[in-house]
Parts: sequence; structure tokens; C-alpha cells
Amino acid sequence: MAPPRSPTPDRRTVLTGLAASTGVLTLAGCTESSDESDSTTGDSSPNGDDDSNAGEGDESGNPDENDDNSSDEESPAVHEDYEETEVSVTTADGEELGEVTAAIADTQELQTIGLSDTEELPEDRGMIFINESEQDLRFIMPDMSFGIDIVFADSEGVITGIHHAPQPGPDEDGSEQGYPGYGQYVLEVNYEWTAERGIEEGDVLSFSY
Repeated sequence: MAPPRSPTPDRRTVLTGLAASTGVLTLAGCTESSDESDSTTGDSSPNGDDDSNAGEGDESGNPDENDDNSSDEESPAVHEDYEETEVSVTTADGEELGEVTAAIADTQELQTIGLSDTEELPEDRGMIFINESEQDLRFIMPDMSFGIDIVFADSEGVITGIHHAPQPGPDEDGSEQGYPGYGQYVLEVNYEWTAERGIEEGDVLSFSY
């Protein structure tokens, strides 16, 4: 766990005034005490092409291009009911290592749900948990359909710990997978996202709120 550091000048706008108080020390991709099974996700409407149009074709363009366009259109539907912020990760010297658009979980309800009702997380998306103060936290993985990295950071945004939490197995619900840490902020991103970018303890989360 890295000791608290003074902020890196001009490199971050980390929240120092606080969000809603949760009083919850056991958090998760959703909270251990969650009774909710809400699985609301962004809808993606199927293409309505008739079989009679299947052979017409060149006017509809390249299928791969259509798929790319469809993916682009669906991306905003991820966590569309959440406020969002851009979260960048830098070294202590200000070298940028990675960036995601993160849904903000700043209430007990949102932190209880976490990513448990998210079916798929795009590479450039994540979720940032904002707590009232630095504290001991514990995340679990119930109902998670993919693995994640769990990044703990102190009140200055300095990373204090990183867990690589794999997707629960076929006969597991994820409740037994516990990942403790200490901090005020927690960033959840895709599994091994941090390792692929060389992110480690002592690096800095930067975001506005």
C-alpha cells in the first residue's frame, strides 16, 4: 500500500469534496448485502431486415462496417442512467498510462448494484466508486458475467492496491470472491486492464466530479 502523497501539480482534478455517505465497508462489483436482482441493461434492437433483402446488397455497404457502426451506436447505452466522468491513470511523474469513461457510483444504491447488472464492459469503460472518506473496503463478485480489475486509491487519487478478479466459475455465484483494500475511491475496469498498461501501486487516478 503506497503512503499518501501530495497532489501532482496540474495533472489531476481529483475530487476532494465528497459524495454521498454510504457507511458501507463491504462493497463489490456489487455489495455483499445486496438483495437486488435488477438486471436492467441498455437495449440493443435487432436489425429488421427481411429475407427478401438479404441478397440485395451492395447498397447496404460492407457488413463489417455495419457491425462497427452498430457497436458505436450501442456504446452510449452502457450505464446510460449514470453520471459519467473521464478517469485517467498517470505515473507520479505525470506520464499517462490509460483512460476510461467511468460511470459514477456515489450512493449506496448504485454501489450495491455496481457492475453486477452489466452484461459486458467495453474496453474503454469502467465504474468509479466514490466514498465519503478513506476506509477499509471489501469487494465481492456476485452475479458478475466477466472479470474485472479493482483499483483502490486514497483521497489524493494515489493507487493503494489492485486486485485482478476473474469471472466466477460456472458453478459459482461470486459471493466467495472477496477483495479487500483501503481507500476513498475505487475504479473497476476490465480484467487485466491495469496489467496491460503497466499500472501499479503509487500511480495516480485523475478525474473530475
